[in-house]
Amino acid sequence: MRIVCTDAALQNAHAPVTEFSCAGLLPYPECPPRYDAIRAALATTSWAEFVSPVQQGDDRLRRVHDDDYLDFLSTAHASWVGRGGSGDLVASLFAGFDGRAPAEPSAAMGFYGFDTTPIAAGTWAATRAAADAALTAADLVREGTSAAYALCRPPGHHATRNHFGGYCYLNHAALVAQRLAESGPVAIIDIDYHHGNGTQQIFYHRGDVLFVSLHADPEWEYPLFWGRSDETGASAGMGCNLNVPLAAGTDDPVYLQHLEQALQRIQSFAPQHLVVSAGFDTWLDDPLGSFHLTGDGIGAIGALLAQLNLPTVIVQEGGYDVAALGDLAVRFLEPFC
Repeated sequence: MRIVCTDAALQNAHAPVTEFSCAGLLPYPECPPRYDAIRAALATTSWAEFVSPVQQGDDRLRRVHDDDYLDFLSTAHASWVGRGGSGDLVASLFAGFDGRAPAEPSAAMGFYGFDTTPIAAGTWAATRAAADAALTAADLVREGTSAAYALCRPPGHHATRNHFGGYCYLNHAALVAQRLAESGPVAIIDIDYHHGNGTQQIFYHRGDVLFVSLHADPEWEYPLFWGRSDETGASAGMGCNLNVPLAAGTDDPVYLQHLEQALQRIQSFAPQHLVVSAGFDTWLDDPLGSFHLTGDGIGAIGALLAQLNLPTVIVQEGGYDVAALGDLAVRFLEPFC
């Protein structure tokens, strides 16, 4: 399998120190060792072929994200430092659904962010490099590779067309789907523990991209405001959004039963390509999750998706048990080989 990943020093330059939550300041769980653990585990396999990403033009990003949002992301931290700031940049005031963005990028955090996800010195370089990796994987599949995996960090599926949050800044899965949609209909399946609200928002009004997400019920779990089963798409996208909220404690049999039903919807959509937002925070010991999936269960998810026999791009999302993360990635990807 082709594994697209950038230089670790570049990817791991994104290293916020803390996050603010209802429990106060906590160590930032979306940390550089996540990337290192997955890459090291893949390097032990006989089937991983590492590929360096090809730098992509900014026009690719602008097909998914708004111009002003991209300009903000690329300048916010430097603006913060230029005003005398240091360390991570975090929003302290949010615009809600009204207001205008300040001209000063570092003052616009609460306009473009929907939570307290920070921007660090290396954030833009890392997420931009992850976008290159994801789009390179898309091009490999367009050129005939049956499956490619983009080792992206930070993740992306919470990023909307013009907002960041949930540790996500650029929506790498959406960038891939947009690229693949140039060749025909695309299905995205998001198996991260948390709902991919950003991906949903980007494609909610489109009929050429089906979005399917299995996730923790947003009545009680992040991102709270999106991800319910009655969100089915709008206008040309009516019926092209399928959310499957699941209860705390969901185990292998329950998850796989719901997955098989969701895959029937993908098959009926008849896509030419599949995009997988692969989060492994469904693992039973993940510190940010409440599901009880085992390693065998996560491997079974990979097997069911591989059995669709579609050209597939897999994009890394969440998963925060660093000790288990590499093994989970290998188990999931192995059926595609």
